[in-house]
Amino acid sequence: MNTTTETQTKSSEDSLEAMRHFSEQYAKRTGTFFCVDPSVTAVVIEGLAKHKDELGSPLCPCRHYEDKEAEVKATFWNCPCVPMRERKECHCMLFLTPDNEFAGEQQEISLEEIISVRDSMA
Repeated sequence: MNTTTETQTKSSEDSLEAMRHFSEQYAKRTGTFFCVDPSVTAVVIEGLAKHKDELGSPLCPCRHYEDKEAEVKATFWNCPCVPMRERKECHCMLFLTPDNEFAGEQQEISLEEIISVRDSMA
């Protein structure tokens, strides 16, 4: 394996861990919970990490963008997005209020679980 590939892999894992940690802390701080289906949580955190690697910012992975770079600069859809910050509305189902029918009881997810879900989809 060459150095470039090793660096890219390490960066991706660093971003994945950073987004996992951010998600846990944000859920606890806002009184929200992860989806009852942990694979939803894992896929969203993986998407945030990919955008952090590719764009330098955790752009919401659950939306379509004509120009991702412009969206990052606009900051509206950077996680936590404006609808989440203002109204606790998370389109991705990452941060769910307790009254949401899809809300689980977890505010934590292990890096191993995220990697396991990612690898099962590869």
